[in-house]
Amino acid sequence: MECKIAKGSIEANGLKFGYLEAGSDGGPLALCLHGFPDSAYTWRHLLPALAAAGYRAVAPFARGYAPTSVPADGVYQSGALVADAVALHEGLGGDRDAVLIGHDWGTAAAYGASAIAPERWRRVVTLAGPPLAATGDAFQRYDQLKRWFYLFLFQTPLAELVLDRLFIEGLWRDWSPDGADIAADVSYAAESLAAPENAAAAIEYYRALFDPSLHSERYAREQEAVAATGERPVLYLHGTEDGALGADIIAPAGDLNRVMAALPPGSHADLIAGAGHFPHLDRPGEVNRKILDWVSG
Repeated sequence: MECKIAKGSIEANGLKFGYLEAGSDGGPLALCLHGFPDSAYTWRHLLPALAAAGYRAVAPFARGYAPTSVPADGVYQSGALVADAVALHEGLGGDRDAVLIGHDWGTAAAYGASAIAPERWRRVVTLAGPPLAATGDAFQRYDQLKRWFYLFLFQTPLAELVLDRLFIEGLWRDWSPDGADIAADVSYAAESLAAPENAAAAIEYYRALFDPSLHSERYAREQEAVAATGERPVLYLHGTEDGALGADIIAPAGDLNRVMAALPPGSHADLIAGAGHFPHLDRPGEVNRKILDWVSG
């Protein structure tokens, strides 16, 4: 599919966001939000597909991920990501036909933004980050706690010492199916987090996850919205080989009822066979089709 991906930047919510985009300014906005340890380049297969379907597809680099600026107030709670998504919708000229797509940390922003500002979005897609209510007994499961070792490591001063390219590559290998070609994406992520201040920003997301004292009252409403069940239908996709959050946790015996019960009415959930934590990269053709079918509905 021939479609040029361009670079741009925009001021939103007090930050200068760098972004990648494809498609016409005249099309509805498709806002694509990445997670950790990743970058806007994670959407390089989806952006042209969305553009070909008539969307202006935009993938910003998340707060603190170069080339996006590091917030002066040092706030990285999920509510801030929600506020960023809403501000980006506003700044990019989105309307009620916009769609919101999030992966990993981007799912927290997507759930919250669609709940707090449903008038801004028509449909939502989330990948590899189910609603918290769908994670069941994950924090009581030894196998899942092993997968989540980095959550706890990042609460310590060791985090700033270990988060380098080798660590990023190790996570990608653990989280991806055997034989996956991860080199390009590791390079993109490592470039975004190469500077100490950017690596520190990525770590602070996880510290704010466990420490409410790092939250700002400015984002109190947005923070509450992250755990709310919105009203816009959601397509949820999860790889069967996800090494960050096991498919067996959210879909025991392949049953996605736990996920569906936590999503708004009219939602849908699918497992992507053979895909890991990055299904849009492991199975781009299949995932693109599912997303395009969903947002065109």
